Parts: sequence; C-alpha cells; structure tokens
Amino acid sequence: MLKKLKSFFIVDDNPQAEAKSKGAESGASSSPKTADSKKPVIKLEKPVYDKNNPPKGKPNEKFVDILLGAIESNNVEGFDYLEFKQALQNLSGVEMDEATMFKSALAMAKTMGASKKVLFSSADLYLSVLSKEESKFMESFSKQVNMQVNNRNEDIINIEKGIALKNKQIKQLQGEIEAEEKALNKKKTNADQASAKVKATKDSFYHSYHIVSEQIKADIEKMKKYLG
Repeated sequence: MLKKLKSFFIVDDNPQAEAKSKGAESGASSSPKTADSKKPVIKLEKPVYDKNNPPKGKPNEKFVDILLGAIESNNVEGFDYLEFKQALQNLSGVEMDEATMFKSALAMAKTMGASKKVLFSSADLYLSVLSKEESKFMESFSKQVNMQVNNRNEDIINIEKGIALKNKQIKQLQGEIEAEEKALNKKKTNADQASAKVKATKDSFYHSYHIVSEQIKADIEKMKKYLG
C-alpha cells in the first residue's frame, strides 16, 4: 500500500536538478567554517514553501515513507480520499478536462458508497495526520539541536572564557593557552558540521512534508471547485 501511495503523491524531479542538489549538500558538509566563524545557531522553525517557492530537488525517501506510512496506518475504511486519489490517477490517461475528471471520479466514489462529505473529511483527516507527524518530528529535532549544537556552543563559550583568563596570566601559561586554542578550533569545526547536518535533516523533512501536504491541499481546492 505504501508503494501505491507514493505513486499517488510523488512525482520524480529532474535528475539533473537532483544531482545539483546533492552536490550542493555534499559541498556544504565537506567545507566546514574556520575557527573564526560565529557559533552555529539552529532556529526551531519550519522553512516556508509555497507554489512560487517550492523545495528543490527530490524529497527524502525516508521521510516520504514516514509521512505516507502514517497516512496508510490511518486509512479510513472504504472508499475515501485515497481511493478518490487513485481514481483520479487512473483517469489521468483519459482525454478529458480536469473538471470532468474530478466529476467522473466522484461518480465512481458514489457507486462505492462514498460522498463528497467523506472525501473532504478524509482529506482533512490525512492533513491532520501529517500535522501530528510534523509535531513529532519537531520534538525529536529540538532534542537533536540541543544535543548536537547547543551543547557544543556551551563548550565553545567555556573554552573562550578559559582563554581570556589565561591570557592575563604569566608567560609560563602560554603553552596551555595554545593547547586550548586548538581545542576551540576543533569544537567550532564540529559544531558547524553538526549544525549543517541537523539543518539538512530539517529541510529534508519539510521538503517531503510540503510535497505530500500541498498535493492534498490542491486536491481539496479542486474538489471544492469542481464538486461543489
């Protein structure tokens, strides 16, 4: 069923765009900032995507599976929005305009005991399922930010304070200061790398979230438009 759901929602992107996107991600992770860079800060907010600013590249398959798996586990028994979505897909190869396609799919739904009310309510249900998955992701993501980034930032601050103190001490402590400066460089590099990793994870989730939720929203608008 999960494989079938993916065929309903996900359309493969241009392979060149995907390669370009992967190249950009690998470049970001392989070029850490220097020790003079600012401490990394991860904002716990989702990126803003819309029709004019869609995510680039291909959505992360792991997150797509999680989102669609949640929808699958909450599948309403009988003919609902998902079966309606499949009916639309089946009709996509037939020469007809979009309005006729939606009305034909509705006619099919009615023969299966469904109604417009069921289609709208089940589509709204799946959007709420996605929203719950988003909340679960953000809870886990915030914990990762604290573990992977904020704790390292605290280490950086402590080391910087140590350096400032030891710079006021006698010349005999110069060796210790140099050693801690090396540790500071390493901490900042690790923090930047961790920052890039957790940010990429957030962006990857919301890419997949946007692809799935926007298609449901678009279908809801079309159902409102064509089905009354």
